[in-house]
Amino acid sequence: MNLLAFILLSFVFVAVYVVYNATKRSVLDKLPGPPSKSFLLGNMADLMQNQAGLTEFLWQEAYGDVVKFKAPLGMDRLLISDPKAMQHILQTSGYRWAKYPERKEISRLSSGKGLLWADGDVHRRQRKVMLPGFGTPEAKNFLPLFFSCAASMTRRWSDILSISTDQSHVFNIPEWVSRATLDAIGQAAFDYDFGATDDDESELGQVMKAFGAPSKATLVILELLHFLPKSMLEFINNIIPGARHSYLRHASKVANKTAKKLVEDKSDALLEGRGKRDIMTLLVQANAGENPKAKLTEVELLSQMRVIILAGHEVKDDFLSAGVRKANGTFIDNIQFVLDFIVYSSISLIICGSCADTLSWLLYELVKNTKLQDELRAEIRTFEKAAAVRGDSELNIHDLEGMPLLGATETLRFHPVAIHVFRAANEDDILPLTTPITTTTGEVLTELPISKGTRAILSLPAYNRNKAIFGEDAHTFNPYRWLEPHHVKKGVALGPFANLATFSAGIRVCIGWRFAVIELQAFIVELLRNFEFSSTPKVEKLRREAALVMIPTIEGERESGRQLPLRVAFARREE
Repeated sequence: MNLLAFILLSFVFVAVYVVYNATKRSVLDKLPGPPSKSFLLGNMADLMQNQAGLTEFLWQEAYGDVVKFKAPLGMDRLLISDPKAMQHILQTSGYRWAKYPERKEISRLSSGKGLLWADGDVHRRQRKVMLPGFGTPEAKNFLPLFFSCAASMTRRWSDILSISTDQSHVFNIPEWVSRATLDAIGQAAFDYDFGATDDDESELGQVMKAFGAPSKATLVILELLHFLPKSMLEFINNIIPGARHSYLRHASKVANKTAKKLVEDKSDALLEGRGKRDIMTLLVQANAGENPKAKLTEVELLSQMRVIILAGHEVKDDFLSAGVRKANGTFIDNIQFVLDFIVYSSISLIICGSCADTLSWLLYELVKNTKLQDELRAEIRTFEKAAAVRGDSELNIHDLEGMPLLGATETLRFHPVAIHVFRAANEDDILPLTTPITTTTGEVLTELPISKGTRAILSLPAYNRNKAIFGEDAHTFNPYRWLEPHHVKKGVALGPFANLATFSAGIRVCIGWRFAVIELQAFIVELLRNFEFSSTPKVEKLRREAALVMIPTIEGERESGRQLPLRVAFARREE
């Protein structure tokens, strides 16, 4: 039996199950939500193909913080931005709300049996072993390294500006910042220089790519895939032909080879007393004990390294072009793109605080509001003068923590890089609600009974613009809200940072969130004290592209990938 016949036969069996689920009565039947546009696609194309967050904002305004909508093939889904409901799913319920099985399986294929794949006791053990490498002291200790990587990029920009006729130049911000942040990840995590800022790519750097938003055909196939047993998904993944899928397997193989070599080097260094304080060294050191409950297996250790390596390469090449070309191809091409899409979806959460994209969005806001840019630069220079008075040549972590405007978390709120968290109920449950739901029959629900198997999509952008928490101006970029007492309302505690959903929450909270915050602050300090940023005509056509994570693209140039072209000049110095 050839592959196409095998897949078609499988889908016949799946179709029976789909029809059954689409026609049975559901607890969700009376919840408000948009009318389905078609049985084949439901409302999923609106959610996944529009600009990031746009559909969620419209639905949230029209139907509230819990919305029932149709996925492809008539399947019910919940879109949730209600604070209590999200807190319950991500934090209170533990492992009772799990990742979609097909996403868990593809996490195994992309990065091995690491944190992205693990669940239950295995996940709990792995996270416990890894946490010491990602603590607050460790993150703060990396500030000089982050400054150093940012300074390397600053020097390259300065060289380019110095030879330009007007001492200004248009830089594609995410491309350049991605290189510098990749170097920061390499040095902080592995004490390893990827050489990305200088365009000196390793083999790993040459094979990592990412892809764009899914096509309509992909959305339908994604819905079908979740009915397939894990063994069948693995079988399809292992035998499917085509250059792009071979490329994906090659990328995974290279990442694994790189991880194994790095682990061996770290083990040898520790034996010789040459251990450093990078994350991998801390993990290898913690893993040297005898208690099996406090250790990772060799496979698990390599998997954690692969996750960090893959996460570090959010970055480097044509982010969208391969996906755009293939997403509307043949049936086999679409299957390939689906599997690739799920792989990189599973990776995206570990980079939910991606410095490169978050910094790009911050600079976008600063060129729209030059007064804010000037105020932030003035704040930085005030602390630089104080550091010089005490005899320090560089700012320290206490300086960064003392800057109110720098510490305002508006970019992380307004432009969260991660967009969705996908969860399914492992058992019957009851969701608490912050805001009661009025059903289509007029019944008022203060809590929502959930049947086992119910699938939900948690919207991080919609939660981050919830007016009940962030005020009536939640859809306005306003960093001063964090400096005004009572502007941000206290209520349900969600997430590890500023009550934002940006880094997820609970047992699967982004383990590197502290690093992301400090790295972001270090880069913005280095850039603003050296340069002034202004807009370019293309910025008027900027899109919040939903490409697994939210990236800046230019209308009509989606195939060119991440773009934020800003004009950069030397910052004026005070007389």
